[in-house]
Amino acid sequence: MPRMHELDKHLTQGEQLQGRVLSHLLLSAQDTEYGREHRFSAVKDYEDFVRQVPVNTYEELKGHIDRMRHGEQNVLWPGRVKWYAKSSGTTNDKSKFIPVSNEGLKKIHYAGGYDTVALYLRNNPQSRMFDGKGLILGGSHTPNYNLPGSLVGDLSAILIENINPLVNLVRVPKKKTALLSDFEMKRERIAREAMNQNVTNISGVPSWMLSVLSCMMEMTGKTHLEEVWPNLEVFFHGGVAFTPYRKQYEQLITSPKMHYMETYNASEGFFGLQDDPADKAMMLMLDYDVFYEFQPMGGGEIVPLWGVEKDKNYAMLISTSCGLWRYMIGDTIRFTSTNPYKFVISGRTKSFINAFGEELIVDNAEQGLAYACEQTGAEVLEYTAAPVFMDAHAKCRHQWLIEFSKAPNDLAQFADILDQKLQLLNSDYEAKRYKDITLQHLEIIEARPGLFNDWLKQRGKLGGQNKVPRLSNSREHIDVLLNLNKR
Repeated sequence: MPRMHELDKHLTQGEQLQGRVLSHLLLSAQDTEYGREHRFSAVKDYEDFVRQVPVNTYEELKGHIDRMRHGEQNVLWPGRVKWYAKSSGTTNDKSKFIPVSNEGLKKIHYAGGYDTVALYLRNNPQSRMFDGKGLILGGSHTPNYNLPGSLVGDLSAILIENINPLVNLVRVPKKKTALLSDFEMKRERIAREAMNQNVTNISGVPSWMLSVLSCMMEMTGKTHLEEVWPNLEVFFHGGVAFTPYRKQYEQLITSPKMHYMETYNASEGFFGLQDDPADKAMMLMLDYDVFYEFQPMGGGEIVPLWGVEKDKNYAMLISTSCGLWRYMIGDTIRFTSTNPYKFVISGRTKSFINAFGEELIVDNAEQGLAYACEQTGAEVLEYTAAPVFMDAHAKCRHQWLIEFSKAPNDLAQFADILDQKLQLLNSDYEAKRYKDITLQHLEIIEARPGLFNDWLKQRGKLGGQNKVPRLSNSREHIDVLLNLNKR
């Protein structure tokens, strides 16, 4: 298979692949407004690129993107960009609108989808997934400033809208259902449309897929998903960490032939996929239209791919054929290998708690919760955590709000195990917890069933690719949730 030969180059030619991507992007965009302003035509190598092009967050590119959304051409990328993926907001805005160009659609997003299937089939040559249909769970879209043919919405909706019509013959639900904006209505309709189909593969965000599957199990009265879909063999998942949901899926799907494959696809691009079922790390995709750079967490010099080290947390920057240039995506990753380049998502640059110098990241939280669940038999559905800066007794601590699908028999024991595990995982957290001097024992508050869904619904973010913020340095989210938990 020709693509397998190309993917094998990721093992030995990472720097060359990325060098070609950078050259292609700069050449393609040199006559855009941004390309002329930053003299793309004069860039000869990576060092020139760093000198000529500043690091950008969404705030720096927002003005350019808004002009593009109003129909201006050749701003950040050649031609007119018609699609915009709506992503969770910044400090200053409720939402970000990420450009999705024709090139980005084909050479990043769809390329990732094709490679996901190709690698799955290589690892599972006996697969019969094409004997049935795929359930693809997506969001919704709306017109963009009423410009003809221009849309804004969840990336998944943009992908469904532009997919090859032939694919609609092998997927469920119907396109009209898939793009519904009311998630509660959509969930029920998807369940009804899919439950009598021969579904062999499912794709989507674990939390929202579980909601759809639970709805379908209630409708059918079945206990296990293979009773409804006997030929189901794989779940392609991404968007949020799978760890909190794995046990629930394994209880719902008991078939020994079931596989799980993680992908790293975001509004900004498709970056990685799990090429080895025995390895939780994902392979960084180096020959799409994405050039990567990495900044060590806590500061330090930004480096290209060939400058990274194993086991360090990096904030990721990307330059893409959607017109994002040295763009801080907001995710943090940690490389587990540099030959090939394999990584795990360790968190978000803004999703951590560092109120007292403890630098607790999402990766720590996920591992700690998984261990506490393993030790107590509990199952976590959703959670968020934030600092209590000082209570009436001048005590500081972390407060966790957790919705369990199966609560522990002893919540205090669960809290002890989680706290101890976090100290083992994070030396800064351990130091601050020493003798309860700086940071007291964490507090867990049990959330009522459906709390996080109610909160997302209240904010108009139920379904699609919307996520619960896991860790926060402020109490902005948790205080609203705690008030909602009392109702």
